[in-house]
Order: sequence, then C-alpha cells, then structure tokens
Amino acid sequence: MADEAKWYVVHTYSGYENKVASNLEKTVENRQLQDLIQEIRVPTETVTEITDTGKRKEVERKIFPGYVIVKMIMTDESWYAVRNIRGCTGFVGPSSSKPIPLTDEEVARLGIEKREIEISYKVGDSVNIVDGPLEGFIGTVEEMDVEKNRIRVTVSMFGTCYGYRARAGKLTARKKN
Repeated sequence: MADEAKWYVVHTYSGYENKVASNLEKTVENRQLQDLIQEIRVPTETVTEITDTGKRKEVERKIFPGYVIVKMIMTDESWYAVRNIRGCTGFVGPSSSKPIPLTDEEVARLGIEKREIEISYKVGDSVNIVDGPLEGFIGTVEEMDVEKNRIRVTVSMFGTCYGYRARAGKLTARKKN
C-alpha cells in the first residue's frame, strides 16, 4: 500500500460531475475514509459570456466535462468506494481495474495543486539558465509573470540578443561579485 496520496481521474456521465463529487464526499464521510480519499475536485473556470441581448454574464464552466479528479491512497476499499458511486463509469487508464495516477508534471500542467516557487531575482537581474535548450547560458530578466510562472529572459549569443521564455524553476540568480 502506498503511503502517499496521488491524483486519479474518474470518468463520469456527462453532466453528473457535481453529483458524483457530492455523493463521493458523502460516502467518504459515512464510511470514514477521510484518510484514504483526501480531496475531490471538479475543475472549473469562470468565463464571461455575452448573451443574445448583449449583456455580459459570468458563467462557471467545467474544464473537463465528464471527469472528476480525486486525490486518494489507492486501496481495494478506496477503489470500491469511488467505483460504485452512481454516475461513475470508472477510472481513466488502460484498464479500469488498475488505475494509473497522474504524474507530478500532469498535476502541475493541469493546475490542480498550486506550488509556491520562491524567486530570488527581479527584472534586470542576471540569471543562470539551469534547464532547457539554453542550459548553461547567462541571461537578463526582462519580464516576470509570477502568477503564470513565466519569465522572459534576454540571452546574448554571438553578439545578438535573443528572447527566451522560461519557467521560474529553470533559472537561478547569479551571485554578485
């Protein structure tokens, strides 16, 4: 049995995502499975729609219709609890009897868990590129978008300056002499 909870994707009937999530929450509470099934999410985003009359209206939309994302420790008991919820058709994976968890990269890309990255540099600072195609090069921070974890760096190669977009974790601050 794994000690660490992982994220799994559960397939549901379209339109039943919230019902499956609430029923699963009730089941977890009734069977006291809080230590095995830790989080249940229906990923949504807020979108502004313009109605037929021309009015703007904010609507919450499901990012992945027909899917619920569950953070759980996979055991026979937790698998059975999720699998037997009304409206659930099974886990996403090559076989519904042996679900495969999302990788850390997939979790980060989907934005399921937000991870704080400490940035020790600011616009105008010199940084080392530690990963990617320009690994080993030195650049200057031109622009930072901390919310999206994107940093634009200018790198000088062969007398020409090139723009390079990188994630915050792929750069380190250079020590000042």
